[in-house]
Parts: sequence; structure tokens; C-alpha cells
Amino acid sequence: DLAQLGNTWVSEFAALNAIAPLDDRIEASAEIAPDSFFPGIWDTNVIDGTTYGVPWYVDTRVLFYRSDLLAEAGYDSVPGTWDGWREAMEAIRRIGGPERYPIFLPTNEYTPWIVFGLAAGSPLLRERDTRGAFGGPAYRRAAAFYLDLFRRGLAPAVQGASIANLYQEFERGTIAMYITGPWNLGEFRRRLSPAMQSSWSTSPLPGPDGFESGVSTAGGSSLVLFRGSRHPEEAWRLIEFLSTAEAQARFFRLTGDLPAHRAAWRDTALTSDPHLRTFEAQLTRVVSTPKIPEWEQISLKLQGTVEAMILGGAAPDSALAKLDREVDRILEKRRWLLEHGRGPGARALDDTPAGGVGPDAEAVR
Repeated sequence: DLAQLGNTWVSEFAALNAIAPLDDRIEASAEIAPDSFFPGIWDTNVIDGTTYGVPWYVDTRVLFYRSDLLAEAGYDSVPGTWDGWREAMEAIRRIGGPERYPIFLPTNEYTPWIVFGLAAGSPLLRERDTRGAFGGPAYRRAAAFYLDLFRRGLAPAVQGASIANLYQEFERGTIAMYITGPWNLGEFRRRLSPAMQSSWSTSPLPGPDGFESGVSTAGGSSLVLFRGSRHPEEAWRLIEFLSTAEAQARFFRLTGDLPAHRAAWRDTALTSDPHLRTFEAQLTRVVSTPKIPEWEQISLKLQGTVEAMILGGAAPDSALAKLDREVDRILEKRRWLLEHGRGPGARALDDTPAGGVGPDAEAVR
């Protein structure tokens, strides 16, 4: 009847016509109001103007960092701009020496490369999510920033698996910063020694022009109602109950999963923890990744491109142009469907698909 569905999967289940639109139910509900949730999180459930899910719990990425090393370098907090952040990393490097790195950016994790692009203002995809936008000026700005961190020796140019124990190297000071999510709050408390617990902190992500531009990804899970439910009214009442601030605060206390309802963040278990308050601040500045079923495949292509630039020395302009060509091929069927009025919210597009023709109608059927 209903399910918890990762919000990056909502578009795929909507494309399969498997989940029911919820706008009429939400409008009539006394329990669920869109403005009670973080806007960027709510938006992950809206596909072509139709709402298919209600946020259940949330996650996003923030910066975990060694506050003692940052203080030793002369900073009492993480600077808000990319330029200031890089200068702070250089100060940490000067006191740490060549065998220590101010930040760890694994090449086998694509989320940081998406976050930097979004912060730079890149849509990642263009023309109604039918073509790549990685070769555009916004994403090239992001690429220039993160590649510069590797060129300056501020981040280790190694495959992600090369650091076997992240927590051990964080405590040793081998790495001083890491972009990660709320699941690591418990891991840092369990895996770092008691003496280290006062020496690390969290910060919202810096942006090109300050914290206000330092967006992060809108993650988490949503509650959806299947079109084939034989008990839709009962299922909806359960969704309403689970979506209340009280239920979500209780769920957080039981599991540690961060609540989507903003009023739940007034619970003392959340207000008393400065690390959690960092996540609340970041959740006001989150952006949905493109809401299309092909996005996961595109993300992996981006990861491969980043590895080619960092580990293989590929020239950024040519590597990002090649990525756009690969993304255009992945999205060729989507373009054809939209051009022929067969996709969600379809309308004619101005451009023809890559190569001038789309998949033939029989193949699409």
C-alpha cells in the first residue's frame, strides 16, 4: 500500500506509473503542509509539477573538520567562501607538513563533485534535463576549484579506497576535513578516542561567494502511496500520522535519522547538539539533483570523469565536453519521448537528438 522510498528514486517510480500523485490529498490534509518541510527536500518529491511523496527523514552533506588543527592555523571557524576556505587549508598544510592533507575528497564518491557544481550555479543538465551542462561555465568554475585543491597538494590524489581507515587518519591528523553525512556523527563518536571528542566539529559547506551559496544535496527518504493500493485511505492516514512533527521526533530518538518536519527540530535531543544544528542550517540550503530515472547512471559517468582529471591528468575542458557527449547519448531516448509527446509533461523541444534522429517508435514501445 505504501513504502519508504529514497527520494532519488521517486522520479523512476513516477515514470513507471507505480506511485500515486498526492496533491489533492495534501491540499485536503490537516496534518501535512508543504511549508512545514525543508523546501529543497520537499522539492525532491515534485516531478513535472506533481507531488508523489511526503518527506519522511532527511540527510545532506556537511563539512566534518579538526577544529583544533584549524585553530592552530589561526582560524576559529571555517571561512564561508571558497577562496577563504582554500586559504585556511593552506594554513593547515603549512603547520602539518607534506604528509598531511587539509581535506580528503575521495575520487570514488561522486557527491562532492555534484555539490561543488550545484554551489557554482550549474543545473548539471539543461534543456529540461535532456542534455549535459557539465561543459558550461558554471560547472567549469566548480571543476577549476576542486582540481586546484589537488594541484596544490591540499587533497591527496589517490583512489578513495587508498585510505583504509578514515577515522584513524582523521585522528592522526593525516586529513583534517571531510565532506560527509549524518550517519558519520555516530561513527565519529564511536571510532575516535575520548580525548579527540572535543577536537572536531561540523560546518555548513562554504560556497563560491559565502555560506549562502554553499548548497548541498537534498537526500533522504519519502513516504509514497502505490497506485495499486487496495487500502489507499488507510495508507494515507498512516502517512499523515508518520508525517507529524511528534512522530518524526520520536523516530529520530529511536533511529537517529534526521526529521523532515521542521517543527520536529525543536525537540531538545536536536537543539542540544551543535553538530545536529549544523545539519539543520545546511538543510535550509539544499538542492535536488536532476529528477530523472537516468540520473544515477549520469552520476557514475561524472565520477569517472573526475577520476580521469585527477588521477589521469585529463584536460578539464575536453574531459567535461566528452562527459556532455556521453550524457547526451544516455538521454537520447528521453529527448525523443519528449519531442513526440510521450514523456511526463512532454512538449516539443527545439533541438533534435544527438546524431539528428531519435530511437524509432517500435524500439521505444
